[in-house]
Amino acid sequence: MAKTAAAVPAPGDERFSGVGGKIKGAWGNIGGFFRDVRSEMRKVTNPSFKEVRATTAVVIITVAIFGLFFFLIDSALNTLVTRLLNYFTK
Repeated sequence: MAKTAAAVPAPGDERFSGVGGKIKGAWGNIGGFFRDVRSEMRKVTNPSFKEVRATTAVVIITVAIFGLFFFLIDSALNTLVTRLLNYFTK
């Protein structure tokens, strides 16, 4: 059987002292969140114009290929369904 330990609040520990302690703890968590956001945002870099052009070209080419693929599949399925319907209705 596993032994578990319960958290025993220390005298004066605000985290365990009613609603006031919970509110102070929540503000501390929000403040920590914004400190982390600021720290991560300092690491962000903007792409160069060359990188933007390259990724834009990749996106445009990929969209064109998928568009052509879906057009061909849609046309083939349309022809197949039309022929099946004509076969069974005539």
